[in-house]
Amino acid sequence: MGEAIGQALPLAIGVALSPVPIIAVVLMLTTPRARSNGIAFVVGWLLGLGVIGAIVLVVASPADASEDGEPATWASWLKLVLGLLLLLVAVRQFRGRPHAGDDAPLPKWMGAIDKFGPGQALGGGAVLAGLNPKNLLLAVAGAVAIAQTGISGGQQAVAYAVFAVIGTLGVGAPVVLYLALGERSAEKLGRLKAWMAHNNAVIMSVLCLVIGMKLVGDAITGLT
Repeated sequence: MGEAIGQALPLAIGVALSPVPIIAVVLMLTTPRARSNGIAFVVGWLLGLGVIGAIVLVVASPADASEDGEPATWASWLKLVLGLLLLLVAVRQFRGRPHAGDDAPLPKWMGAIDKFGPGQALGGGAVLAGLNPKNLLLAVAGAVAIAQTGISGGQQAVAYAVFAVIGTLGVGAPVVLYLALGERSAEKLGRLKAWMAHNNAVIMSVLCLVIGMKLVGDAITGLT
């Protein structure tokens, strides 16, 4: 199980470092329903990652992602495809980065965050965790990496739970900071939001490049 967690750890960190969801949760913490919405968003994020992982692990188990302790060929091909897709995301993000002096645009839906209730925050967290292209690719890759180790179903579930918790640290940290400091966290959260918004494209492109190359490398190793 340690090997499974080690294989999935870099992918979980990639999920955790998600600028747009972090900005979204910081904005929620400036609304009158900050406490309930922040917690609901984090719970939704965990649920979104959990659903993706459960689907992949259920599919991968009968498909034998591991053959005699080695990665199955189909699993290596899947990692190659996921790695190449992440490299495409990296190129797209880098090309769309704001130039010097330009303001980084944020998604239009963020303008409605102040009207969110706990249910909308829960759904928003689930969608951003499970359906965001970058996170979807990383969550699938993480579950495949765990399945490839050939450990039992129960151990796979535990390893993926660790993956999901680590992948939640990015959106969970602002909520913990708010719960600990209350209104005194406003300045720190504001600086975090501004930095994430300005560097969103660069952070995403670097993450996708590094993790995409890792997946491609792992796939080539498995195929050869």
